[in-house]
Amino acid sequence: MLALAVFPPGAASADSPPCPRPNIVVILADDLGWSDLSCYGSAYHRTPAIDSLAAQGAKFTNSYAAAAICSPTRASLLTGKYPARLHLTHIVQAAPARLGKLRDPDWTPYVGLDEITLAETLRGAGYATGIIGKWHLGGAPGRSATGDGAEGDPTRQGFDLYRGGNSQGQTPDYFFPYRRAYANGTTYGLENLEGGREGEYLTDRLTLEAEKFIDEHHEKPFFLLLAHFAPHTSMGDRLQAKPATIANFQRTATPNGLQRDPVYAAMLASLDESVGRVLEKLAQLGIAEKTLVIFTSDNGGVEGKTSNLPLRGAKQTPYEGGLRVPTIIRWPGKIAPEKMAPGKIAPGKIGPGRVIEQPICTPDFYSTVVEAAGAVPQATPLIDGRSLVPLVCGDGHFERDAIYWHYPHCDTEPYSIVRRGNFKLIEFLADGRLELFDLKADPGEEHNLAVALSDKATELREDLARWRESVGAQMPLGE
Repeated sequence: MLALAVFPPGAASADSPPCPRPNIVVILADDLGWSDLSCYGSAYHRTPAIDSLAAQGAKFTNSYAAAAICSPTRASLLTGKYPARLHLTHIVQAAPARLGKLRDPDWTPYVGLDEITLAETLRGAGYATGIIGKWHLGGAPGRSATGDGAEGDPTRQGFDLYRGGNSQGQTPDYFFPYRRAYANGTTYGLENLEGGREGEYLTDRLTLEAEKFIDEHHEKPFFLLLAHFAPHTSMGDRLQAKPATIANFQRTATPNGLQRDPVYAAMLASLDESVGRVLEKLAQLGIAEKTLVIFTSDNGGVEGKTSNLPLRGAKQTPYEGGLRVPTIIRWPGKIAPEKMAPGKIAPGKIGPGRVIEQPICTPDFYSTVVEAAGAVPQATPLIDGRSLVPLVCGDGHFERDAIYWHYPHCDTEPYSIVRRGNFKLIEFLADGRLELFDLKADPGEEHNLAVALSDKATELREDLARWRESVGAQMPLGE
């Protein structure tokens, strides 16, 4: 049985409680690692606002990005589909690559206008919709993200408001005027972000735009996707943060072997301040109690910029450090009290401040938000996500057979992955070799069990093949 659902997203689970239409705020960090936050174990980074969010809601310890890179995950969040089903499996604008006799498939570098996005669904249900920050789901390489009204235009994908993005995957600069010029005469900037002042920091500015959006739309339901660039590097592979905040971390002793970069830590501090400001704005307007807040990341932390320990690997790898991300959901008055069925929720504090170990994945947010809003799309889409509403608001019943990933590109070794229960299988598509891990016993993926547990490896490999066929996954091409 595949982790696939076909249902009217507005139809709530029989076990979930009826909920009034909440406002929806999704805060999406860029390249934020699973262990980067204080509430996820960092001893160096300071994230009190995000820690508070976790204390008021539910923290997921086995939350996965839909891909180990950004664009596919962002597409999955907006459509509820696996990137393999969308054929959007690489970073938009990635150059074609070869690996031996293999080459990339003819994949789709944008979210098609025929896809029913989360923003379109919520706008159809009467929500005001806005995206502030990174988009990176534009059309073909070289096409402006907004200039020609094609697939790369967020306002053609259901968003009433778009501020502060561009056709690239990173900001040209984190400081006003947010532009970077190159010797060939090309200048990159951010779109729809007029005005500013000397020394203004991008994370702060995007937060200001978010506050304005909430102010203007708080009297009716709204959906805000605040897609920060932080802590992704700016163009030129630069970490950039406010000097005074950097100085604070330069005076702080760093733990051995873990996070130790004061600039990266300062970027996270500004990201944390942003979360705090958004939460404070909701409280000031008296709408915090009727606002669902989701905080997550598009993929794991970048090697050399942070440490994902105790997880193996980093962004762009098939290991947990590239795929597992921090995720927090706060829904005041809806996070379920102690009425969970035994065994449905992992041990931990029940109610606000809960820790949930059930594996979840990016496409689940689409289903969750649509069910919470009671929205019905223009058509019933085929989706891969499962609503988390019963898990966080109901009786804790949440069934999922497996989570899948697929990366058919040759800039690194192409692979497919399945996690079923505690077992994770990686199939490398160039040579067919397998790596099998028991994530409960071996979260650092140090012991390959593919030979010792050959029957399990074969079972999961066959599962992967069936899943790829069911979603129409593209494979690397031969000569």
